[in-house]
Amino acid sequence: MKIDNSLKPIATGANASKAPAPRVASTPDAPAKSVQLSALSTQLKAAESSMASAPAVNMDKVNQIKQAISEGRFKINPEAISSKLIASVKDLIQSNQPNA
Repeated sequence: MKIDNSLKPIATGANASKAPAPRVASTPDAPAKSVQLSALSTQLKAAESSMASAPAVNMDKVNQIKQAISEGRFKINPEAISSKLIASVKDLIQSNQPNA
């Protein structure tokens, strides 16, 4: 898995309630404006809800790896790990450098 710092966190659960609610300004002379959301916003809200209820960790996979480690079947390839880690660091460094 490549490490990537370009993703921004999404407010879900307890954090979502901290975000201010959108407000529509109205005055006595002007009627309140209505806001219409697209179908995509409904789909995004449904996706957010399903992600919030999904577990963050696949416990079946974790248990399989634990069992493989305890049985001595889990093989670690330090060369592959180090190569991918170095490549990821290089990508992060390059993405943080100003364009020349």
